[in-house]
Amino acid sequence: MMEIERINENTVKFYISYIDIEERGFDREEIWYNRERSEELFWEMMDEVHEEEEFTVEGPLWIQVQALDKGLEVLITKAQLSRDGQKFELPIPGNKVKDIPVDEKIEEMLDQHFHPRPGIPEDLSEDGILEFLLTFNDFEDILLLSKRTGLDHLMTKLYHFEGSYFLYVEFPEDDFEEDEIDDLLSVMLEYGNDTHVTIPRIEEYGKVIINQNVFEELRKHFG
Repeated sequence: MMEIERINENTVKFYISYIDIEERGFDREEIWYNRERSEELFWEMMDEVHEEEEFTVEGPLWIQVQALDKGLEVLITKAQLSRDGQKFELPIPGNKVKDIPVDEKIEEMLDQHFHPRPGIPEDLSEDGILEFLLTFNDFEDILLLSKRTGLDHLMTKLYHFEGSYFLYVEFPEDDFEEDEIDDLLSVMLEYGNDTHVTIPRIEEYGKVIINQNVFEELRKHFG
């Protein structure tokens, strides 16, 4: 169980033990050396912080992590953009920042979370394919989405994992313009949600429900 402390409107601190980390299905060593798994753990912890403290992630984050003997202590602060749009102003006193030890290895691994992008996490594979993952809490939402036009040409797979449905979508960069991808994702987000679960984890631990042509198959069986 994480210990969460709300410092102020913009800052929250939490502690998680290595035992708790392992009970969540993460190996103690992999959170140091596996970027994808460390990111997955980070966002899982942030989901809990949001639920308990209503600490919403909006815009850039300033993160400091201290590695203790029995766990990790993490300080999260919402950074505030200065007027020139270039620098970040931290809404906490500088002297307090200096008093917090930082583990540089974890800070480096979480570096990309300093400037989180809105929308769905995306990954460009070596083949030049943009890969997206959406989650659906209710199967009915996927059925409704399957009835929308203009989606059948997409490369899709449907997974079931930990009580939720996950839709995997591929966009070959050579076949789609950025605006077209944005439009298609906007349609899908009317029915599903973005997720911080990684594609490799879904492929390894999730159960494949439909291996291809998800929307066509759903209409065929439930149309």
